[in-house]
Amino acid sequence: MTEATDAPPLPRTATRRASRRKRAFIAVSVALLAFVLVVGGAGWWAYSHLNDNIDSVDLDQAIGTDNRPAKVAPNAQNILVLGSDSRAGANAELDHDDVTGARSDTAIVVHIPEGNKKATAVSIPRDTLVTRPECKDQDGRTVRTENRVMFNSVYSIAGPACVVKTVEQMSGIRVDHFVEVDFAGFKELVDALGGVTVTLQKPISGGKDDLNLDVGPHRLNGTDSLKFVRTRYGYGDGSDLGRIGLQQQFMMAMLAEIKKQDAFGNPARLYKLADAGTKSLTTDSELGSLKGLADFAQSMKGVDPDTMETIMMPVDYDKVDRNRVVVAQPQADQLWEALRGDQPIPAAAKKSPASGG
Repeated sequence: MTEATDAPPLPRTATRRASRRKRAFIAVSVALLAFVLVVGGAGWWAYSHLNDNIDSVDLDQAIGTDNRPAKVAPNAQNILVLGSDSRAGANAELDHDDVTGARSDTAIVVHIPEGNKKATAVSIPRDTLVTRPECKDQDGRTVRTENRVMFNSVYSIAGPACVVKTVEQMSGIRVDHFVEVDFAGFKELVDALGGVTVTLQKPISGGKDDLNLDVGPHRLNGTDSLKFVRTRYGYGDGSDLGRIGLQQQFMMAMLAEIKKQDAFGNPARLYKLADAGTKSLTTDSELGSLKGLADFAQSMKGVDPDTMETIMMPVDYDKVDRNRVVVAQPQADQLWEALRGDQPIPAAAKKSPASGG
């Protein structure tokens, strides 16, 4: 392969086009931020409409400023990405309205290092037993601390700000931003892309959502993509740990699809993606506008998502309930310490005693 230094320089137009693709791709890697970078050019109505799509939460007000972890590496960024399975509104139709409440079905800490060289995405298993800190729920009522609760129940009991607080306490990492994507919005986004292609190394059959896919490539629409990322009982050993692998695989496949389509060359498609993406978002107040999202994406433009590392927080099976997992030590502490200090992650910190899947 010819080295980059031997290749002729790209024409200026190609360079600008590559730069636009890179800005978009970076933003999406922290959950859909790419779809807002240039929408201001569509006019005030479009800007106002998309801006109003975004919900936000003031973390400082919801969590407070006391007892939060200190920012150890000031030029690194940590973003908590949540996929919520609320059964309210349009989401109820996706579950046939047979389940109530809401949980954070997916939780990923995305670490953007100083210099924006290589991002790391750490998935937190939803079945992890954790200590929920004292929090204020979304109505301002106090929710007392409790031990050995499932991680995904924190969202349903006390809302996304309490999930942020829980992650901060268990990791010692200061969460700079959070981005929440709901199920209905996720489905609409995939359909706006025209589908996403995934390649399976193991088949998926049956399970709660009755998704059946053979080994090999599959083009998934929004409904089947949602089934794919929620698949548990029809894949591998039926555990949540196996589902995490599917979620990470789909995230990378969606990034590849967005990069392939180069939406910046098609304003109509860009607006469609932006509308679908922003309607599915809840963010912290600093990112809670098109300008906030675009400014943040611009600040992350040095990240190359092709090198993003996806790992799972190390866990072990709970000795009391084998259907639950607990944080594995010392691996988890080594992982969080490395990310907190913006240092390389030791190989031992990436190994989970409970592998699943």
